[in-house]
Amino acid sequence: MIGRAIERIEAVEAILNGEIIEEYPDDKYSPSCFIYGKTNAGRDLHIQVSLPPRVIIITTYDPDPGKWIDCRVRRS
Repeated sequence: MIGRAIERIEAVEAILNGEIIEEYPDDKYSPSCFIYGKTNAGRDLHIQVSLPPRVIIITTYDPDPGKWIDCRVRRS
């Protein structure tokens, strides 16, 4: 998040306002999911988080429109 100028509060807002778009039940260290959400200011973000009982933000970034359709579906 630091290298991408994404504030922690923005990631939290996007998670709370977001939807799971991919699930990774067999992820290497812990099951996780990929969330698309918008911050309260309207910024689109992608966030990968581990699943409960301990939720950890793994990565966060601005979706690349060249790689995503409507920020939800990967382009082929």
